Order: sequence, then C-alpha cells, then structure tokens
Amino acid sequence: MSLDRTRDGAVLLRLSGDWRLKSRLPAPAAVEQQLDPSAPPKRLAFDTSALGGWDSGFLAFLVGVEELCRARHIELDASNLPEGVRRLLRLATAVPERQGARRSESRPEFLALVGAESLALWRACGEMLAFLGEALLSFGRLAVGRARFRRTDLVDIIFECGAAALPIVTLISFLVGLILAFVGAIQLQQFGAQIYVADLVGIAMAREMGALMTGIIMSGRTGAAFAAQLGTMQVNEEIDALSTFGLSAMDFLVLPRMLALILMMPLLCVYSDLMGILGGAFVGVGMLKLSLVEYMNATVNGIGLTDFAVGIFKSSVFGVLVAISGCMRGIQSGRSASAVGLAATSAVVTAIVFLIVTDGIFAVLTNALHI
Repeated sequence: MSLDRTRDGAVLLRLSGDWRLKSRLPAPAAVEQQLDPSAPPKRLAFDTSALGGWDSGFLAFLVGVEELCRARHIELDASNLPEGVRRLLRLATAVPERQGARRSESRPEFLALVGAESLALWRACGEMLAFLGEALLSFGRLAVGRARFRRTDLVDIIFECGAAALPIVTLISFLVGLILAFVGAIQLQQFGAQIYVADLVGIAMAREMGALMTGIIMSGRTGAAFAAQLGTMQVNEEIDALSTFGLSAMDFLVLPRMLALILMMPLLCVYSDLMGILGGAFVGVGMLKLSLVEYMNATVNGIGLTDFAVGIFKSSVFGVLVAISGCMRGIQSGRSASAVGLAATSAVVTAIVFLIVTDGIFAVLTNALHI
C-alpha cells in the first residue's frame, strides 16, 4: 500500500498483492498517518491494477477508509475498485449503523452503575413475586382439580428427582458424615469422650447437614436440569405453543416439577441422615474402636424426633425453593443457546443463595423457640 499525490490535489491509494485475512493487512489508521494534516486532500482514489486475491478483510479495510474520508470530508472515488468489491461496499453501507451498536470504551460512573444495578434488582424482585403468585394460583387450581398436566410427566419427574438422585445423595451424605466424625474425633479424643461422636454426627445430620446437603445437591442436579429443560422449550417456542393451545405453562410444566421436589425432598433428607450416620459409624467403629451396638445406642439416645422433624420440615421448604429457582430461571430464559446456559447457572446460584439464607432464618427461629 502506498499513497501518491496527483496534480489536481487528490490522493491515489495504490494497492497490490493479496488482501486476505490470513495476511497482515494494514489498518485504515495507516492511511490516516500518511495524510498531510496541513494540506488535506479533497479526493481519494484507488489504483488496483496490481491487486491480487481478496476476501472480507479487504472489504473491512475499505469500510474503515470510507469512514476516515467521511470524518475528514474527503471525497471517496471507488470507481477503480473491482466490481465485486464495489457491490459489497455498497451493500455494507446501505443500512446505517444502529446507534449504540458499538461497545463504548468509557465506563459508567459509580452512581450510575449503582442506580442501574438497583433498578435491575428491583425488577428481579418484582418478577420473582409475580412468579410466586402464579405458582400459588396454580396450586389453588390443583386443590380444586382444575390444574391440567399429564400424570405420566409427574411420575417421570418424581423418578428423576427421587430414585435417580440416590447415588449422588448416598456418596455425598456418607462422606459428610465421615468428615464430621473425623473432625469431632480429633477434639473429643483429647478428653476421652469418643462416644459423643455419635451424638455430634447424628444431631448435625438430622437437624442441619442432611437437609442442607440434599438441597445443595438437588440445586446443582435437578434445579439446573429444570432451568435447562424449560429454557430449551422457550428457545424452541414450545411454551408459546402451549399458550396457543390454551394450556397454562405454570400448570403443565412448573406444577409437576414443584410437586415432585416437594414430595421427594423429605424422603431424600431422611435417607441422607441415615447415610451420614452410617459414615459416622464407619469412623467410630474403625478409628475410635467403638462397637457398632455401642455407637448405635448412643445415636438413638442422642437424637430425638424433634431433630428429625426440624430437618424434614427444612427439606420440604428447600424443595420448594429449588423448584421455584429452576423453573423461574427456565421460564425467564432468552431464546438462544447461550441464554439456556445462563439460565441453568443462574438457577443454581439463586437456589443456593435461597437455601443458605433460609437455613440461617431457621437457625435463628429454632434457637429463639428452643426447639
């Protein structure tokens, strides 16, 4: 590329060789650097007699040169360009650029950013309350027998939320009980009170860890699956098709998933408690030299029905939160593949935040009520 001045005060831009993306193409700024700012030309023409092959990289360069000429009020003479290039250049500039299409390099001010985030949070809270209201109305229609969904879908979702989740719940709960027993054993051995490891593991699993770990597992496993399923339906316009047929998406899609988790979470919580106690027994019998009968008797004496009841009630609430988070993010998903992935991620994050906050509220309430 080279620039030559002509007698009439114009600039002739000579282009030669192959102009392809794989080559090191010059930027339009290189043309600007060679222009004399003290004597700007009135016209810019091209000499492409030695031009070889070209592709979209050449077209991008010409668009940049055209923008440069427009900014400097220089007439652009494209008559010497190849016919195909001229057609593509006219096509590229036929539609004006949409305002705001280019990403601005300047960052918003701090107060503006805080205000935008606050408004987004306010809108998100409103959408969440609206979804909760629709879910309550759907349960009301179920109570009077007017909710329309397929019973086979409910059975399939119950299997996915229940029996299919047993392997991961077994592994995680057993390891959590084992870890709790290890932590307790290290401290209690100093006082010769190894037998109280059974009380520690039993109460922790029954009141807290069983319900919480099951909720977190179901958030990552089932909540994300719900969001991905409903998000994919949103992309494929299946939810719009249900509305066209006069079927409520809340009744047909969301209600079975919420019912399945509400029914299965307490059962999974009890199973998780038992697996955690078994993990603690593994440490107590294998490491602390306690007999199995001695460990089980200490566990039975240390845990009351109230402890199990608190954990089961928590798990029921956690099931509702996981189902709401997954279904809400799936319904709110955009209509692209990336939006489905974002919906699944957001469902897991939302569910875990809800679980931790709710568990903290339960901890305060049970302590205040001496439960």
